[in-house]
Amino acid sequence: MSAQPLSTAARPCPPWDQPPALPAWPRHPNANRSLAATCVCMHVCACVCVHVCARLAPAAAACSEVSGNYGDARRVPRRDALLQRDFPRLDRRDPGGSSTRTPVAMPARALCLMWGLAISAAALGPDPTPRVAFQWGDPRRILPHFSLRGVSNYDVLLLSKDEDTLYVGARDTILSLGVDSTGTMAFKNLIPWAPMDEKKQECVFKKKSNLTECFNFIRVLVPLNQTHLYVCGTYAFSPTCSYVSLDTFTLVSGAQGQPLLLDGKGQSPFNPQHTYTAALVDGELYTGTMNNFQGNEPIISRALSNRTLLKTDAFLRWLQADAAFVASFSIPNDDKVYFFFEETANEFDFFEGLTVPRVAQVCKSDVGGDKVLQRKWTTFLKAQLSCAQPERFPYNVIHHAVALPQPAGGTVFYGVFSSQWEMGATGGAAVCAFSQPAIKEVFNGKYKELNKGSLRWTTYSEPVMVPRPGSCSVGPSSDKTLNFMKEHFLMDEKVEPMGLRPLLEKQDVTYTRLAVHQVPSISGTQYPVLFLGTDQGLLHKAVVLPGGTHIIEEIQLFQEPEAVRNLLLSPAKGMLYVGFSRGVLQVPVANCSLYQSCADCILARDPFCAWDSLSHACRETRAGANVTHWLQDVEMGFPNDTCPQSRPKGRAIGRSQDGVDSSVVKTLSPAPNTVLRLPCPRLSALANYNWRYPEQRPSEGVAVLADHTLVLIAQNRTAGTYECWASENGYSRPVARYVVQQPRGGAGHPGYHSRVDGIAEEGVEPLSPHRSYWPQFVTVTVLLAVTLVGAVAMALVSYHDRLKAKSKVQGCSSPPATKASQQEKVPLSGAGGDFQFPTSYQDGACCLQMDGISQAIDADNNRLSAGPGLMDGAPGAAAGKA
Repeated sequence: MSAQPLSTAARPCPPWDQPPALPAWPRHPNANRSLAATCVCMHVCACVCVHVCARLAPAAAACSEVSGNYGDARRVPRRDALLQRDFPRLDRRDPGGSSTRTPVAMPARALCLMWGLAISAAALGPDPTPRVAFQWGDPRRILPHFSLRGVSNYDVLLLSKDEDTLYVGARDTILSLGVDSTGTMAFKNLIPWAPMDEKKQECVFKKKSNLTECFNFIRVLVPLNQTHLYVCGTYAFSPTCSYVSLDTFTLVSGAQGQPLLLDGKGQSPFNPQHTYTAALVDGELYTGTMNNFQGNEPIISRALSNRTLLKTDAFLRWLQADAAFVASFSIPNDDKVYFFFEETANEFDFFEGLTVPRVAQVCKSDVGGDKVLQRKWTTFLKAQLSCAQPERFPYNVIHHAVALPQPAGGTVFYGVFSSQWEMGATGGAAVCAFSQPAIKEVFNGKYKELNKGSLRWTTYSEPVMVPRPGSCSVGPSSDKTLNFMKEHFLMDEKVEPMGLRPLLEKQDVTYTRLAVHQVPSISGTQYPVLFLGTDQGLLHKAVVLPGGTHIIEEIQLFQEPEAVRNLLLSPAKGMLYVGFSRGVLQVPVANCSLYQSCADCILARDPFCAWDSLSHACRETRAGANVTHWLQDVEMGFPNDTCPQSRPKGRAIGRSQDGVDSSVVKTLSPAPNTVLRLPCPRLSALANYNWRYPEQRPSEGVAVLADHTLVLIAQNRTAGTYECWASENGYSRPVARYVVQQPRGGAGHPGYHSRVDGIAEEGVEPLSPHRSYWPQFVTVTVLLAVTLVGAVAMALVSYHDRLKAKSKVQGCSSPPATKASQQEKVPLSGAGGDFQFPTSYQDGACCLQMDGISQAIDADNNRLSAGPGLMDGAPGAAAGKA
């Protein structure tokens, strides 16, 4: 049976006061316990999100639909363009089909939308993990490398027809390399092609960098015929083209003996940072690039022919100013040329620019119009590509695309995408496949048109004229048809991917380049194998299976992280060529010798490899080989059902029966109380690892680290046999065995001695034997003493400050001289005579006794009504005198 991806998107949630039922996870070759537990947690979180949203707003059903648990996926009105295309409608429909929509407060609705999208994004399935990973320089994955001093930016790769020569377009240089299937790349010839000094001075005058930009970056390198190549470069922001003679490997000279240089505007970009694409079809060059110095006029053009030069119309805005081309193809037995690119969509009314991936077509037989659309394409049409999981943000940024012809006919286009909302470390990448019939169906469907009154794009609903506009009909089109094409170049429907979902989704990575190879298994089934280059210099090799895409291996291509600039596959030689800033790498597509047992060969699920039961080796499958005794299980990878006598018996360690190499068996004779590290080889990142102990249970002094390394103290109770077992896809096998003998001292190097059978002993070594911790003890003691002294000092300072503050409150704040008998020359009441302070005020504290005079003072503090008698200190004196 085919394995289903782990998902919680369709599982309903229980009521608020009931725990959610755990889903029954289907059998999956890549699934393990931790992955299942993670998905269970995601399901629980999704249910919590639904209930929280239900309490924030009465529209609980709407929130459930956003989280992907209830309801059907419908579209919102066209005014909300982003949700119209890629998100379900937030309403609930009754069985009768009528729509009842409950108003939702915007904060609650926005919160539900964000929570639901986040939960559904995390709960759609497992993030595929490469089974085997190779670091840079790993001897198990040897990568031949070529570089030439003074040459950089190996961006453009081209193989000769016999695949014996690799042509490389670099900065100011065109290279010719000899390649063979033995893994060597030999330098053959070189053409230096730097821009003239005059062009470089003009480039610097235009405020471009003389260190990074004012060079000739090769961008077009195509075979013109059997004797010549056609090449174009940026030429210091002055696009220039020329011809290369293969006989002499030089630029073709003009009448005066100088290299023949042609204007390359519209064929090569001005800026080396701008994307481009070129395809040579029947001697004619179809290109997609920027047509001006500013980089805001994209163009699709046709050149190198006796026919009229055709291009897109910039005034009609067939292409947006930020269009970025990634690939172009001419399909056998098809009269169209397809271009893949991305641009900001103007058919969506959204507050932020929405990037959409596109596919465009032009007919090879197009000759332009006579009166309307002169020297312009009359068959240009474009449509949107969709690469998204249901109810998730779409992968709307396309980075590269390739075409793979199918054995039964037709072509499948593969593209790598990312999302403009999920970039950087939190983003991800996806691979989607589009069939040629699906693209044709969209181009034969309805058109969009711009309503000039509302300035909105709507579906064209009028009858379509015959012959259909945009079709590759023979003969000139009428002016009515051409006027229709000027405004109806955008298709209404979007091209859906095969399977209505991506073939592969990988988090925390951005794929920059893609190569695809159709590999037949020994049973004859064809499996697409993907080679994916990342922006960090990694290469993922993956196989597309009915149950999901399986990443076979990950290779670190460069010592320092940098983006993969180009990938070129040589099926005849079984090689993949990688272009990067400092050279070219040669990567064999198969690495079957890595797998030393039948179980390893089957678990890898590599269509390039199969187990030869006669020679007992994992070998590369090739056409015409006798595969009678070969074993392979690409889809499921079950060694128990494929390999004879593959199930281990008891504790026997042997390569022939259970696939365990005897070289991982070690016998140790440690000194007493020595700390030993027993590593467990990680042959697969998809396996679960566990240890088996001498008495079937761990004793005291034994621990397992996060990397599955067993740490133990050599004592009598810890002596015995320790085995590390790996379990993967229902198959268990021991990968390491250690025999720890009774501790004994005095032999070998100080405190430790071991007898190793098979491999070097650096993998098992003591941890700090006879180590003294006196320096650490002294350091900690001194730091503790300093800390205590500082704390006591701070406490004393704080106590002293409190005492000082208290003394100020109890004493008089006025100086003694001030409290002396100062007399007021003029009393406040206006009476004459000297005014004497009360005796109690002079001799007392800072506080004045207010008894007896409180009633004589105005509450508003506007006047003082007390008489002189009051100031004499006799209560009620004023009343007595009255």
